[in-house]
Amino acid sequence: MPLQIGLLTFPKVQQLDLTGPYEVFALLPNVEVHLVAKTLDPITSATGLVLTPTTTLGDCPKLDVICIPGGAGVNALLTDETILDFIRLQAASARYVTSVCTGSLVLGAAGLLKGRRATTHWGAHDLLAPFGAIPTKGRVVQDGNLITGGGVTAGIDFALTLVAELVSDDAARAIQLHLEYAPAPPFESGTPERARASVVSAVRERLAASRREREAVIARITR
Repeated sequence: MPLQIGLLTFPKVQQLDLTGPYEVFALLPNVEVHLVAKTLDPITSATGLVLTPTTTLGDCPKLDVICIPGGAGVNALLTDETILDFIRLQAASARYVTSVCTGSLVLGAAGLLKGRRATTHWGAHDLLAPFGAIPTKGRVVQDGNLITGGGVTAGIDFALTLVAELVSDDAARAIQLHLEYAPAPPFESGTPERARASVVSAVRERLAASRREREAVIARITR
């Protein structure tokens, strides 16, 4: 029976949070990768890429892996009981419960992070604690069957880590080579610790509105 992997798909998802892992998972043999949404209507990502769901919440098969990507659309999911109930249901039997970037906050809202180590995008890392998580820095953080990836591009690292768990290290190595995944960024600006202060300030300002909304929602649902 094919391995069943489901990636939650929702309006204003950060598409690379989803498409990075998708590209890795889709290269596995004997796997079905589902884009799971409320309906089959096309969904516009946070950056304008249109995604087409492949199954609905109701029709989604029992998943071996459930993955929640992040993005600006996460704010609405934090109080969406239909989505949260779906995640809880699938997580109860999944081999691995996973997220990329701020998708971990949705796992938190579903009550799945209590007492467990988890990571997320640097701009939201402090928002894990209100959900009872143990905030842990890292590109990929694993706590039992819970695997969380850091910000956006960490989704590829996360997916390769999961392939090694599901199949083997060599299977993950082969996919990494297939994708020529050998990061060599032109600037040392990928984390707040390495980026110039002016760059960090500019990015924080860009994220500020969504961050304020997210803080308010989390404060309300965790008090």
